[in-house]
Amino acid sequence: MAEETEQSGLFRRSVRYRLLVIALVPMLVVLPALLAIGISRWNDRFDAVTIAKVNDDLTIARQYLSRILENTENRLVAIGESERFRQLLRAGDQAGVAFPVYLEATAQRGGFDFLYVVADDGTILVSDKAATPGALRWDWPVVASALAGQSKTVIDVFAGSELAALSPQLAERARVELVPFVRDGTPGGLVETRGLVLQSAAALLLPDGRRAALVGGVLLNRNLAFVDAINDLIYHAPTRSDGIQGTTTLFLGDIRISTNVRLFGDRRAIGTRVSEDVRSAVLDEGRTWLDSAFVVNDWYVSAYEPIVDSFGRRVGMLYAGFIEAPFARAKHETWLTAGIAFALAILATIPLFLFWARTIFKPLERMKQTIARVEEGDLAARTGAVENRDEIGLVATELDRLLDAIQARDAELRLWNEQLSQRAEQRTLELHDTSARLETTTRQLVMSEKLAAIGEITAGVAHEINNPIAVMQGNLELIRDMMGPDAEEAKTEFRLIDQQMHRITEIVTKLLQFAKPQEYAGFTEDYAPADVIADTLPLVQHLLKKTMITVEREDRALRLIRMNRTELQQVLVNLIVNAIHAMPRGGRLGLRTVDADRDGVEGVALHVSDTGAGMAPEVMAKIFDPFFTTKSREGTGLGLSISRMLLSQQGGTIAVGSKPGEGTTFTVWLPATEDVF
Repeated sequence: MAEETEQSGLFRRSVRYRLLVIALVPMLVVLPALLAIGISRWNDRFDAVTIAKVNDDLTIARQYLSRILENTENRLVAIGESERFRQLLRAGDQAGVAFPVYLEATAQRGGFDFLYVVADDGTILVSDKAATPGALRWDWPVVASALAGQSKTVIDVFAGSELAALSPQLAERARVELVPFVRDGTPGGLVETRGLVLQSAAALLLPDGRRAALVGGVLLNRNLAFVDAINDLIYHAPTRSDGIQGTTTLFLGDIRISTNVRLFGDRRAIGTRVSEDVRSAVLDEGRTWLDSAFVVNDWYVSAYEPIVDSFGRRVGMLYAGFIEAPFARAKHETWLTAGIAFALAILATIPLFLFWARTIFKPLERMKQTIARVEEGDLAARTGAVENRDEIGLVATELDRLLDAIQARDAELRLWNEQLSQRAEQRTLELHDTSARLETTTRQLVMSEKLAAIGEITAGVAHEINNPIAVMQGNLELIRDMMGPDAEEAKTEFRLIDQQMHRITEIVTKLLQFAKPQEYAGFTEDYAPADVIADTLPLVQHLLKKTMITVEREDRALRLIRMNRTELQQVLVNLIVNAIHAMPRGGRLGLRTVDADRDGVEGVALHVSDTGAGMAPEVMAKIFDPFFTTKSREGTGLGLSISRMLLSQQGGTIAVGSKPGEGTTFTVWLPATEDVF
């Protein structure tokens, strides 16, 4: 038992034994797996690069084919716009054989296999071949587009009879004998007589005003120059120095009609068919094939895409690809090289690990994990007891002691921060409440002082006015009694005197109601907005008489409002006085009432407008602020602020619109009662 304990302690203290466990497991298990994963991912990436390469090759081939279509159309349009062609077209039947000869020569120079002119009724006017007019098909969509005035170039499939109608030589060139293959089960003796034709039509206008089309075409069957040009553009040479052999092919259906893929020797694989998987994916489903495919006699990294004719049908395929064997060899060599390198690395590094491994890894890893947890916010994380009592163990113990001190200090700081936050929040709330109370008190104090002063003055003035009125009314009654029956002669004059004195009494009463609203507070009634305007105007009549201001009223409101009459008079007086001050040289004071809804609530709008100097935007933004005024000696800056407060208590609003030089309009809106007048 003691011997086993001694061996166990030796193992724990032995660098050699620990090294075997620490070094061999990663080197012999983990690293091979990682290497296999890395090479597999590299292999996938390698395959993706080859697929991207062949996709780029197919793109180049497609662009080259598009350029051929464009150039063919441009050449055909140039022929139709040439002066010689127009002269022969105008000559018509008088041109004789000159026109067909010209078309034949032009077709040879332009690379066209046929050229003819067709009228909008299907009549073949002239052709470069001795074709029977009624035998040529002219109802192609490309021809219809040209007859409609739009030149167009597409790829179409011509039947053997249609090619023969154009030229027997074209029909013979289009014939492709199918090559029998055991792999695809193609029977022998079959012949493809159709032709894949690059067909272009240019719009013409005949001398008699009818539309016509110049139609030209290039047969792509056995057009080796076409596919060789694409192949040279993509791959630069049939077989490159790096062993990559690139090929391009044109298919009619699934049959190779023009290709540089070799069947054997120098014989091209014209007449062979594409594999069933490719045919189904490209022709049946309309997808682009980007994958490996068996091409004639070998595997190629291939790209196929469908060719669509003018009727929108998939009639063929365009192919670009390169042989797969060089890339497969490269991948195998990479796997082999990586395996040999890994084996050499294992043999070279195992002895080194026997010298470098130490028992410090485990405590160091624990300390690292502890630090990471502390960084994530777990201040309670600790390394704990370390088995070895060496320098690493002392460092681990010291780290735990420092973490204890940091945790304690953090707790103190958090407590202080929480206390400071609570105190700051409490002080902020107190300041906010104090500020709100101060503002409310200030508004109430200013309003109370103003109304009290106005009430004192107005009460005295009203008393002084009422006394003479009472004396005059008494003396008037006395005069009537003294005159007796003779008073009837002055009946009209007495009635006018009574009306005017009654009017003075009403004015004084309304002035008292305006000056002392506290005596009428809480009293509301339903009334028309026009009535309160009529009651307010006498209160400012003395100011209007001193100016050249004309009052324009427009009372269109049909709804009634409910607000303390004296409070609304106070608002209107303030707005009218401000308007008078804004027009020292005279102008127009507008008072207008209309029914107006706001946010779905029925109400009445009172507009008070002037034709004064207006206000700048920065002034207009501050006019409702308490104590803000533009009349430094005359105003207190509280009129509009108090007006807005009075209106808001009744659910109303006040707004202003003004432009410098165009005057100002204040709009008072109040909710309407349910009654109308």
